[in-house]
Amino acid sequence: MCPPKNLPLFPESLSPSTRDPFFHEGLARKAGYDPVAGVDEAGRGPLAGPVVAAAVIIPQGTDLAGVRDSKQMSAGAREKAFSEICRLALAVGIGVVSHHTIDERNILKASLEAMRRAVSVLDPQPEFLLIDGIHMIPSPVPQRCLKKGDQISRSISAASVVAKVYRDRIMCSYHHMYPLYDFEKNKGYGTRRHLDALRQYGASPIHRKTFRGVTGFDKAKT
Repeated sequence: MCPPKNLPLFPESLSPSTRDPFFHEGLARKAGYDPVAGVDEAGRGPLAGPVVAAAVIIPQGTDLAGVRDSKQMSAGAREKAFSEICRLALAVGIGVVSHHTIDERNILKASLEAMRRAVSVLDPQPEFLLIDGIHMIPSPVPQRCLKKGDQISRSISAASVVAKVYRDRIMCSYHHMYPLYDFEKNKGYGTRRHLDALRQYGASPIHRKTFRGVTGFDKAKT
């Protein structure tokens, strides 16, 4: 979890405004940090493919009103928002960590590494990070972890959309390589059809071999 040294930026006496999606960004700027980036990941739960993270800096005065938690948006709405974010954001960074690393290091460490990579390629570099969840990322940049951050911070919501769309596109590409698993539709999640394919054909080269549901299907039968 985030260390106590970050908490003075967010005093307990101040309640986040449910009407202001830039509440936490504003507190960081009032404390002298600018720019501020939102960071989130996509793909912790699937049985196959990489985990992808995004970091987004939204300039002051830019609202991106149609952007919210990617899980609450349709695929079409996410694609439209993705284009708007890339067009209007001050900076967008993406980090991808492979299924190999997920198996070697575990999904939490892989997710945090993907977030670190996303932040590291931002230009300009942020002075403060808003992270979705409860775990700090391995970065020297001051940061604040926010539970359900993708629902209360517009910057994190934007990062969630970018990460989700980017990962979905990767999985659609993998579908053409391994069509038996229906990655174009399930994006690697354990749907019934996906699990049936695992039982029938074994694991593909991009499956996460340490994940429950994949363990035991070490090698594709095709």
